[in-house]
Amino acid sequence: MPKRYSIAQARDRLAQLVHGAEGGAAIELTRRGEPVAVLVSIKDYQRFLAGGRTFREALDKFRNEVNVADLGIEPALFPRDPSAGRDVAL
Repeated sequence: MPKRYSIAQARDRLAQLVHGAEGGAAIELTRRGEPVAVLVSIKDYQRFLAGGRTFREALDKFRNEVNVADLGIEPALFPRDPSAGRDVAL
């Protein structure tokens, strides 16, 4: 869960909060108790922007970068239906 600060508190501690964000912490900013913004590192922000790909692209990237067997995860978590699918009448 991100740390929460009001905008007034953030203004008084900006340098400290920026250092926290650079270290990987997400800082939630609030106005009248309601969340309005999040302060994150540029690395996390760029990763967020680069995430604008399709699910298929993200899945292919995951499969190329991660060996699921090395994770020790049960194969049932990644089921794969080997069938060609069903016939669909149009």
